[in-house]
Amino acid sequence: MENKRIVIAGGTGFIGQAMARYFGKNNHVVILTRKSVNGHNNRFGQGLLKAPDGYNITYWRWDGKHVEKHWLDDVDGADIVINLAGRSVNCRYNERNRKEVLDSRIDATQAIGQAIRHSRKAPTLWINAASATIYRHAMDKPQEEEHGEISDLKKDNMPWSLLDRLRYGYTKAWAGYRYGKGSKQYKLLDKDFSVEICRSWEQAFMDEHTPATRKVALRAAITLGAGGVMVPYFNLLKAGLGGYQGNGRQMYSWIHEEDLCRIVEWCAEHPEASGMYNCAAPNPVTNSAFMCTLRKATGHRFGLPAFSWMLELGAALIGTETELILKSRWVLPGRLLKAGFRFKYTHAEQAIRDIVTRTPRSRYHLF
Repeated sequence: MENKRIVIAGGTGFIGQAMARYFGKNNHVVILTRKSVNGHNNRFGQGLLKAPDGYNITYWRWDGKHVEKHWLDDVDGADIVINLAGRSVNCRYNERNRKEVLDSRIDATQAIGQAIRHSRKAPTLWINAASATIYRHAMDKPQEEEHGEISDLKKDNMPWSLLDRLRYGYTKAWAGYRYGKGSKQYKLLDKDFSVEICRSWEQAFMDEHTPATRKVALRAAITLGAGGVMVPYFNLLKAGLGGYQGNGRQMYSWIHEEDLCRIVEWCAEHPEASGMYNCAAPNPVTNSAFMCTLRKATGHRFGLPAFSWMLELGAALIGTETELILKSRWVLPGRLLKAGFRFKYTHAEQAIRDIVTRTPRSRYHLF
């Protein structure tokens, strides 16, 4: 794909930069970011791709909520608009964080929809990020778009450790005492926040009326590349904790960053593509198998496991949730495969070896 204008909202994150790298030399990539930038010389942000490095990239500052003229002109007539914007879910799911995570996604999606409607020439394609986390905790069978099971109940989405049960019991008792058992705050505790985010985000995307712009939502599995989620994995290896997490039997659906970019390109080249697509390699593995493959690829002979109670304590210390690791995400790319898309990285070993060869040894070894 060449000579296209591609607008990426939230393009300074790991996935956004991967897409900028993939498309940025043969196309004009416009990145919208909440960071403070100078949109004229593109020189900002350590480690971000820059125009002087051979990329045709423009960075614009936006607030994630409102349509602003300085970037509206780039949306007008764009070939592809990609929305990746939203606060990271790598946090504790307290009331304040829940609101910020959800609002950041809804606000950005509505702002982009408004910008498209204000365009004199509507963009050809709008791709919105989504997540394979929308499907239930699946240990029995894989989930595809047509028959995938979606439940927003906490009991259907999270494996419970003893500490999970204690924390849940205390939190619910306190909410019942403070707000009453009929309150919204009390009932909300039975809902799974991750699924709530996914459903609300997809609904906000579909509710945006842009009849002249084709819309695609990409339910992406865990994206693997030289950065992102691989950074904490490498840190675990260096600390000798490269074993399985939890019981290790939870399914691990993944996708290589290049294949995610290729799916974006495929959507642009296939005008019949619309709606929801699962973006996951066709061969998911268990958590235990993934960690074993990672150890072999990096030359680590062993790694201590992290049991559920250990993860719960660690998550509380670093301000995250164990669900990000323990939920079984067993997702298959049914629609993509039926439509003829072919993945470049089909097996975890293949993807991990590619990433390791592009990663300095010091990142995953102590020496």
